[in-house]
Amino acid sequence: MSSLWLSPAKLNLFLHITGQRADGYHYLQTAFQFLDYSDELRFDLRSDGVINLVNSIEGVPDEDNLIIRAANILQQHINCYTFVSGVDIRLNKKLPMGGGLGGGSSNAATTLLALNELWQLNISNDELKQIGLQLGADVPVFIHGKSCIAEGIGEQFTPANPVQCWYLILIPSCHVKTSEIFSDSALTRNSKTLRIRAPLNWEELGKLRNDCESVVTKLYPEVKQALSWLSNYGIARMTGTGSCVFCSFPTEQEAKKVQNLLHDTIKSFVARGVNQSPVYRSLV
Repeated sequence: MSSLWLSPAKLNLFLHITGQRADGYHYLQTAFQFLDYSDELRFDLRSDGVINLVNSIEGVPDEDNLIIRAANILQQHINCYTFVSGVDIRLNKKLPMGGGLGGGSSNAATTLLALNELWQLNISNDELKQIGLQLGADVPVFIHGKSCIAEGIGEQFTPANPVQCWYLILIPSCHVKTSEIFSDSALTRNSKTLRIRAPLNWEELGKLRNDCESVVTKLYPEVKQALSWLSNYGIARMTGTGSCVFCSFPTEQEAKKVQNLLHDTIKSFVARGVNQSPVYRSLV
C-alpha cells in the first residue's frame, strides 16, 4: 500500500527567547503559522520490519535524518518489531535546509502521523507530541497542526488564528545551523514574556521581533541583505533560526508583483499562510 503525505513549512511570526534551562534548551515565546507549501513523503509498507529511506538527502547520513529517527523512535516506543510492518519512504524535498521553515521537524512529524495511521497504532496526538519532542522542539507543533502561540521550550500551545495572508519568502544562499545560533554568546536570552491576544494581526506583530535575527545577520550577510531588500515592501522578518525571510501581503497578486522585482539569482516562493496544517488533508 502506497500513501502520499504532505509535510508543510511553518513561519515564526515572531520569536522571543525568554530564558535557558540547565540542559541547554531555551525557553521561548513565538507564534507559528503554517504555509500551504510542503515537502511530500510517500510511504510504502513492507513486511520485514525494515525502515528504509529510498532517496537519502545529500550530506545527511540516514541515521541522522529526522525521518528515519522518527520511524525508529516510534517502532521502539511500541516495542513490537515482530509484528509492526516496515516501510519504504520517499521524500520529495521542496523546503530548503537550514532555512528556518521547519522542514526537518515537519518531516519527522509527518512520519509519526503517517506511520501511526498506516501501522494502525492508535496513539493519541498528545502522546505523539511527547514522542516528537525527543526529536526537536518544533516537532510537536507540526503534530498539533494548528496555528498557535508556543511557549515553554515550544511545547505549550495557545490558539492564535493569525490572518491567513499571502507571504513572499526569500531563500538566501546559506544554510544556518540552529545549534550555532542558540550557542552564540550574543543571543538575547532575557526577553520579557508578553501577554498576546488572539487573533494576531500585523499591527501588533510589527511591534515584536525575532531575537535570533541580530545574531544571524551578523554571521550571514546574505540574510541581512535579503531583510534589507524586503523591508522596502513591508515588515520583513526572519523565520526561526534559519536563513529565510518573509513579508506579508493581502493578496497573491501583490506578493508575486514584488517577487517579480527580485534579481534572478535570488530564490523565492509565494505561499498562503494557513491556520490548519496541510498534513491533515492526508488524514481525511
